[in-house]
Amino acid sequence: MNIEEYIQRAISLAETYRYTAKPNPMVGAILLKDKTIIAEGAHELFGSNHAEVNVIESAKKKLGEKFKSFSELTLICTLEPCNHRGKTPPCTEAIINSGIKKVIIGCQDPNSRMSGKSIKKLIENNIEVKVGFCENDIKEQNKFFFYKHNNQKPYLTVKIASSSDGKSHYRNKNRTYITSVSSRDDVQQLRAQYDAILTGGNTLINDNPRMNARVNFEINQPKKILLSNKNNLDINQQFFQDSQVEIVKEKNLETVINNYKNKDYCSILIEAGPKLVNAFLSTNLVDEVIVYQSPHPLGPNGVDWFNKDITVESLGFNLESSYKIDDDTKKIFLKC
Repeated sequence: MNIEEYIQRAISLAETYRYTAKPNPMVGAILLKDKTIIAEGAHELFGSNHAEVNVIESAKKKLGEKFKSFSELTLICTLEPCNHRGKTPPCTEAIINSGIKKVIIGCQDPNSRMSGKSIKKLIENNIEVKVGFCENDIKEQNKFFFYKHNNQKPYLTVKIASSSDGKSHYRNKNRTYITSVSSRDDVQQLRAQYDAILTGGNTLINDNPRMNARVNFEINQPKKILLSNKNNLDINQQFFQDSQVEIVKEKNLETVINNYKNKDYCSILIEAGPKLVNAFLSTNLVDEVIVYQSPHPLGPNGVDWFNKDITVESLGFNLESSYKIDDDTKKIFLKC
């Protein structure tokens, strides 16, 4: 195997923990002696050991059996190791203290406060460092993480469910399921990808939603952000039951989102009614719009998602993909 093949293997190791490492990036690591894999590791759980520490700890169990000294080993990791003390100690310390003398890094950390500093630290401690392998694959795997640090804001996606005639719900506010069971199941998978879900007070009062990710695998449930000035919120509603909820009373949406640039959220899924959705779409904040469209109309008693002659495309988005889920159509639009 060449370096790229080992990096690809490490990327696969990282992928296993897509839903439990977030909002941290997925990172995989391998320790080699010549071309023999001695140990493998990944960042498995947010707040726990990073991939580099896990692979070193795994290799220690084979010390004296598979190798005599860590100086014989090469560390391969998908992302630049951390050089700061957060929820865990710096990975650079673990690497230096282990005695490893060669490190191959797939991609540099996009965080401007960290980027390159770990590499410099390792080199200063007489460790040979090579950087830049399969970078596009690593960036794609950690799309939200790279976006957050390159743009100084979380990646924002608006999700809506629409009838065939562009309606959101009935005027009488009676709750109705617009799309199929399969589409609603797909939404659960979508929610699982995001660090937070944002909604408004009207949606909370009218729909009593749970807004969690109901999936059959282990995940870090997305946090919940409620934009509302209402004083009549019932904290016994199911929305408040299974996740951390942040209630935000700020009305300026740019200020709201700007407040998350230094927090852990790398991605936010917006699930709200037409008023709040259109408010977000009138800004330049939204990066993606996902529309689940039913083949069935709601008719004149339905509430429009958009004003007449307004489409997702006219709001500055291009259709990226479109496919069927049962009788529904899922459309993904990206900012132009």
